Amino acid sequence: MEREKKNDTSFSRKRSFTFGAYGSVDRFTCGDETRPEDNLLNILDSPATESKPFLSASSKQRETELFEIIEKLQGSRIDEQRCQFPLPLKTQLLTIGGELPLILLSKSGGYWVDPPLERLVDASPTSSYYGLHPESYDIMERDGEAKIYHEFFRSRYHHSFTAVDLSLGPLVLSVCLEEEENKLRVILRMKECSLHGVFSVSLFPSIPSAVELAKMLCDRVTVSKFEVVSYLKAPELITAFDEHRVSPNFKFGVLYQIDGQFTEQDILGNNEESDEFKEFLSILGETIQLQGFTGFRGGLDVCHGQTGSEAVFTSFHRREIMFHVATKLPFTEGDPQQLQRKRHIGNDIVALVYQKGQTPFLSDVIKSHFLHCFLVVRRVPREEGTGEAAYQVSVTAREDVPPFGPVLPDPPLFTDRSLLREFLLTKLINAEISCYKAERFSRLELRTRSSLLESLQAELSTRSQCMIGDPSVSALPISEGVRGASEGSGGFIENFKRAIRVRSHSFDTLGVPRKIGGISSQKPKTEKDGESDKSPGPLPTDSLGAAELKDKLSPQEDT
Repeated sequence: MEREKKNDTSFSRKRSFTFGAYGSVDRFTCGDETRPEDNLLNILDSPATESKPFLSASSKQRETELFEIIEKLQGSRIDEQRCQFPLPLKTQLLTIGGELPLILLSKSGGYWVDPPLERLVDASPTSSYYGLHPESYDIMERDGEAKIYHEFFRSRYHHSFTAVDLSLGPLVLSVCLEEEENKLRVILRMKECSLHGVFSVSLFPSIPSAVELAKMLCDRVTVSKFEVVSYLKAPELITAFDEHRVSPNFKFGVLYQIDGQFTEQDILGNNEESDEFKEFLSILGETIQLQGFTGFRGGLDVCHGQTGSEAVFTSFHRREIMFHVATKLPFTEGDPQQLQRKRHIGNDIVALVYQKGQTPFLSDVIKSHFLHCFLVVRRVPREEGTGEAAYQVSVTAREDVPPFGPVLPDPPLFTDRSLLREFLLTKLINAEISCYKAERFSRLELRTRSSLLESLQAELSTRSQCMIGDPSVSALPISEGVRGASEGSGGFIENFKRAIRVRSHSFDTLGVPRKIGGISSQKPKTEKDGESDKSPGPLPTDSLGAAELKDKLSPQEDT
């Protein structure tokens, strides 16, 4: 008992809470030692009967002592009240060289940014510069082997064969003998991909069979024989299949973000173009009148003015590029989502964002099933005596989009306008090609390729049997595709065009409403549902696995 009493005397702990500038405060007393907060609490808790002599005896001294105690409390307890900002807040308050970065990642994740925020340093037009020369800006090929058949087979005598494998599905094989080099060139088309090989004839005692050549390229082939293709227009159909992903045309969105704008509605609602923004657009390309325009139009109306009167267009290394500039697309009063603008920009795969001010662009601010990458550009004001202004560049893309070149310089600044143009256009094209490797697009492209290959194999087989006079085939009713072939267009080509124009069930997997007679058959999602309304206008065909395929493969609509 005495021991417990002794412990209570040597160390006593009183706990109370005061709520004010300091939050909650714990009181400890250790022996005869009195902490400053005890004095303050004793003064504040003293009975009312003692308050009168306290004030009358030495009022000024007590007041001085009170404020001294408060000051000590602030010094000793303020650090205990500190806490770290939650991660999203801390990220949004991040500053680089006194300025906010061009891009802030979504708090929910799912995007990468280049250059990374932790790598950014003070970026000014006078910073030392390290980057690549424009000659090293290589444009990626979406399908590097797509034109092999056109380049090496069509101008030479060759044979094609078809078969249906129980495990691999339809197969189309092409074989060419290059006598001048004594080589066999072979292409095997399967649902997943096309395999290409070159073999020296000297390796074989005799020319191998089609089955042997196919198994040399893919050991999973199990067919025992191939059918010879004898249809005279087979090279045209095979070329159309091989090059169905190749196009010299691209379309990109251009957004204008003013200081203080964080939402999609604010950004899409801008109508005025500053002189700086107009200058930036002139770097990208030429402002053209849409009425009567004969180049690649990227889905814009060139007859009736329903998509505005102007657009920005350019030619770049034998490619045509149309820019969907938000401020030049029609503005609809009373529509905060500006669907007439979003129907084009929201269906692009890559978009440029030009920033006026220091407000960062949030990577997921534009709700779209198709937009996978953004290039953000901010003008860095020129300093006295430093010459031209510089443009700072940053890139963000969804996490399943693989990195792509050209590499950003360090620091990511451009003072030369021609160099900036070369970099941006190359980066935009490579960004779109890289986006097709993302899970959503690659899955749809695989489905498209499978469907087109199945149609090609069936068409070649049927036409070849017709050529040799097979009575079982000639007795079949003429389908729409066959009727097109008899008129000189080819059934596969008709199916190909139809696949471009008609939506497949892939829309359901993306949550995009299908169109019936120009009216959506599914109620559009709202912002409350997590996605903004999709445009009521025509959407790119998902059955082909790419948002740009309709523009690139339907000449009657986009030329």
